[in-house]
Amino acid sequence: MSGEAKFPALVQDVKAAVRWVRANAAESGLDGRRIAAWGGSAGGYLSSMLGTSAGIVALEDPSLGNPEQPSHVQAVVDWFGPTDFLKMDQQLTAAGMPPTKGQEHNGPQSPESLLLGRPIPEIPERVRAANPETYIRHGAPPFMIQHGTRDAVVPAQQSVEFAAKLHQVIGADQVTLELLEGAEHGDPRFETPENVERVLDFLDQHLK
Repeated sequence: MSGEAKFPALVQDVKAAVRWVRANAAESGLDGRRIAAWGGSAGGYLSSMLGTSAGIVALEDPSLGNPEQPSHVQAVVDWFGPTDFLKMDQQLTAAGMPPTKGQEHNGPQSPESLLLGRPIPEIPERVRAANPETYIRHGAPPFMIQHGTRDAVVPAQQSVEFAAKLHQVIGADQVTLELLEGAEHGDPRFETPENVERVLDFLDQHLK
């Protein structure tokens, strides 16, 4: 993460993890043809990057192992992950939840700025390279996106706009967007048995 290494190391890590799973699938009793990525917040971001950036050479590090294996996934579940770093402060303010002074995403000590090595307003092209939405194209897997409407860390508008861009490219039938009314960042409602069952139903629909 941002306290350990700079972008794109974290994306290269998860791509290497997918390659490892695929390379070892048979001996582990898994199906390497059907792999999903699922995560929340930073994990949602990484899941989205896996879903959109398959085949992007700059985001691969073959030295991490199993270079003969592809790192694409067949489905993505994104819980409240950021997708367009430079818009977050603006969107939070528009939603009536402006970031606390000194904790702005555009600030020099934000996770996003630390991840990219400089305050993000100063490096828009590098930010673009780190945004999952940059890589949306035909062939991306189905996405299930869930976000709380009272998320004061990652604004729900991130997911709304990301889903709309996915719709345009891969089709509305491949994108599920659900806004949890009143839910906050990392809200326990995401992990209720009922909601997890919804996610598993989505994965069954697209992986079985």
